[in-house]
Amino acid sequence: MAEVKVKKETNLSDPAEVESRIKELCQQFPHGITDQVIQNDMPHLEPQQRAMAINKLLSLGQLDLMRNSSGLLYRLKDSQGASKMKGSDNQEKLVYQIIEDAGNKGIWSRDIRFKSNLPLTEINKILKNLESKKLIKAVKSVAASKKKVYMLYNLQPDRSVTGGAWYSDQDFESEFVEVLNQQCFKFLQSKAEVARDSKQSPMVQRNSSFATSHEVWKYICELGISKVDLSMEDIETILNTLIYDGKVEMTVIAAKEGTVGSVDGQMKLYRGVNAIIQPTGLVKTPCGLCPVFDDCHEGGEISPSTCIYMSEWLDF
Repeated sequence: MAEVKVKKETNLSDPAEVESRIKELCQQFPHGITDQVIQNDMPHLEPQQRAMAINKLLSLGQLDLMRNSSGLLYRLKDSQGASKMKGSDNQEKLVYQIIEDAGNKGIWSRDIRFKSNLPLTEINKILKNLESKKLIKAVKSVAASKKKVYMLYNLQPDRSVTGGAWYSDQDFESEFVEVLNQQCFKFLQSKAEVARDSKQSPMVQRNSSFATSHEVWKYICELGISKVDLSMEDIETILNTLIYDGKVEMTVIAAKEGTVGSVDGQMKLYRGVNAIIQPTGLVKTPCGLCPVFDDCHEGGEISPSTCIYMSEWLDF
């Protein structure tokens, strides 16, 4: 017969037992508990006793104080996080926890204000204090040049914040991207020329003209033209732009598990191509490629007379 666990009755007159029971509840609900959860578990506990126990656990750094749409939340804090915030008041701990939860994507001060419900002046003071302790750092986001996001000091910012390899101090490195475009295309062209010179059958020539993104990535790395470390994903982004330009085509093949460059049993292959015929003049005009061509008419919201792309093309 299975053993039945009987809940041990908490001695409400002993503050230590109340604190211990609150921590047990936090362990059962890792995302946090509300005052209502504590009240349901210990219905005969006086509000003053409950408040004293929670305040003591907060002052000892054993609980995190959070806020959500339903009110305050109490969450068990790990020992490492507690040592970092030792000596901080509850408001500072709350702001730190909000920033920690944001991860490496960071969070704006406006969102910190919304989640903490603290005055902006108080938040700015806390942020400066946490920065001086090197617990958090401010990072400029490419999404909004005049705004900063805050994250933990030891975190590497997400690509969505920094812009990845294509940005330097929030400026898009168009020349660097163009050089990568040229070198990736040059590599694929040279591979296609070697295949043509092999004098093998057309099908063999075509198959041998393909290269994996890993091969292109290795070639770019060996050139040493990049001051930052480029990933396979970065190179595939460049290759995709070449596909859109009609200079490269891509195919996907099945690959053995563990093969270099394969993802989920598939591998992308790329080859340089030459246009069979030059595009017609109409296609070269903005109208030939415009996705809202059908909605464009004189006097409308989209009009030829106000089209900036048409003006730039005519000036060119």
